[in-house]
Amino acid sequence: MPLHMLTLTATLLLSAAAVPALALDADGMKKVLETIDERQRNAGDHKSLVYIQTKEKSREDVVMEAVVYRRDASDQFMILLLKPKAERGKGYLKIDKNFWMYDPTVGRWERRTERERIVGSDSRRADFDESRLAVEYASEYKGEEKLGKFTVHHIRLTEKPGADVPYPVTELWVDKETNNVLKRQDLAASGKLMRTVYTPKWKKVYSESKKEDVWYPAEIRIYDEVEKDNSTVVLIQEVDLRPLPENIFTKAWLESKSR
Repeated sequence: MPLHMLTLTATLLLSAAAVPALALDADGMKKVLETIDERQRNAGDHKSLVYIQTKEKSREDVVMEAVVYRRDASDQFMILLLKPKAERGKGYLKIDKNFWMYDPTVGRWERRTERERIVGSDSRRADFDESRLAVEYASEYKGEEKLGKFTVHHIRLTEKPGADVPYPVTELWVDKETNNVLKRQDLAASGKLMRTVYTPKWKKVYSESKKEDVWYPAEIRIYDEVEKDNSTVVLIQEVDLRPLPENIFTKAWLESKSR
C-alpha cells in the first residue's frame, strides 16, 4: 500500500488519561522492559525491507527504500539504501560501539552518533534495531493510563551511565495486554520534547533459530517536535530471519554493493 494512503490509527492520537491502578514496582517494570526486548530479539539474523517517507514543509515528499540487516547475538547492524537513485549504495554500519555512514559518491566513511538522522529523515538507528530498553535505561513508573481504547503502562526511561542512546530521556506508553509499545516521546537532557513516535501496527514472524515468534513494528510514525512541519513514516516489510552471510557486517561488503 502506498505510504500516502496510510492513515494513523486514530485511537493513538487521543490524549492519555490516568486511571486508578497499583503502581508497578521496580521488578515489575524490569519485567515489562525485558519482555519488550525479548519479543523483538532474534536468536539468529534479521533482514527486512524498509520504506521511509519524509515530509517537510520546504520540499516535496521523499520516499526511500532500504534493506536493514541485523545480527542480534553480536549486536551488529547495517542499512543499505536502494532507492531513490541519488541515495542508492549509501549505507550505515554499526561495528562494536562505532556507527559509520558510507557515501559511495565520494567513497568515504564517516563516524556518526546515535542522534544521526537516517538519510535526513526523523528516524534514528535505534528505530530499526533490536530493543535494548532494560539494558540501556533506568526506569520510573508514571502510572497506568488510557491511550485511546488501550490501557497502558506509562514508563519514564533515563539512560544509564555509559549507554549510547539517541536521547537521554524517553517516555513509553506500553499496551498492558500485549506489551507492545504504542507511543514514545524522546526528550533532550534539558527536558525539551524532541519527537513523538507512534507504533500503531505490530506484526510477528516465526523464528526457526529462536523457536518462537519475533515481533516487529510494521508501521512507525515519527513527528518532529522541533520542526513541527516535519514527519516520517516507516514501513517494515518482508522480514526474513534466515541466516545471513558470515562476512556481511563489514565495510568491504557494504562498499561492494555500491559498485
